[in-house]
Amino acid sequence: MAAPAQPHTRETWPIAVCMHGFSPVLRDGTRLHDASPDVWDGIFRRVASVGFDAVEIADSHIRPADLTPARRGELTAVARRHGIDLISAHVQRQSVIEPGKGEQNLAYAHRAIDAAAEMGMKIFSTGLHQPFTEAQRKALWFWTAQGPVDPDDADTRALAVTRLRELGEHAASVGLPMSLEMYEDTYLGTADSAVRLIEEIGLDNVGLNPDIANLIRLHRPIEDWLEMHEKTLPYANYWHVKNYTRDESADGSWQTSVPTSMELGLINYRETVSRAIELGFNGPFLMEQYGGDSLGVCATNRDYLRTLLPESAQN
Repeated sequence: MAAPAQPHTRETWPIAVCMHGFSPVLRDGTRLHDASPDVWDGIFRRVASVGFDAVEIADSHIRPADLTPARRGELTAVARRHGIDLISAHVQRQSVIEPGKGEQNLAYAHRAIDAAAEMGMKIFSTGLHQPFTEAQRKALWFWTAQGPVDPDDADTRALAVTRLRELGEHAASVGLPMSLEMYEDTYLGTADSAVRLIEEIGLDNVGLNPDIANLIRLHRPIEDWLEMHEKTLPYANYWHVKNYTRDESADGSWQTSVPTSMELGLINYRETVSRAIELGFNGPFLMEQYGGDSLGVCATNRDYLRTLLPESAQN
């Protein structure tokens, strides 16, 4: 993907935080989406208290597409009051090829793009992963249970390309890049398939979110993390980063993983971030963490990531 005209530096590179550290449902049963601006204020106050100045609004927590214009204005104003940039709208588990719901999800994604543009966001993020299965909802870590699988079917893949291209064209018309998140058992589930999907879509503003950590955490054989990055980083325009420790038997009979910090996990981010920048990556980073003090770990990871970024602009 082409880099923006103004490359970032260590101090200016946009690094946002996910919303995993906050429950999508309040103690009284109110969904965060429906909460008062005072509740949102508390969220952004805590985000700012650990040094973040940008947040990804994931629709698992708040759905900008389903807020009224007045509520979107309230959300934006509350964030700005704390110096927080709403950097991206992330539509997840709303696949445009989900059986029985693909057209509905497509229409929802279009509304999300318009909402993101209205709110001054910098990127529209989505993917092809579908809602959790019952087994995933019951598991301690959802990635240890089998989820939905995109069919090995040329017509369904072609439909995915057509619908994602439609979304990409819409995003381009309102000045937004669109990024597709890599995720297991989807057409974005391997490096080769993900790259081919981007090439099939064929739009300059549509790139990859090379969230390889989604794949290394799986309790099954995986592709080599370094090779996956080498294939996908040239197409990256947004990047969810997190890490996992991983262990597996030599005979391939078992695999296991646990969330950890960026510095300690299987992926060597010192190497991959350097390579990404060498290849022209200049998009935002999004810090993710499952389990524990997600917000605190994301802040620690952000500080580590800053040390990996160039002190001066790369031209």
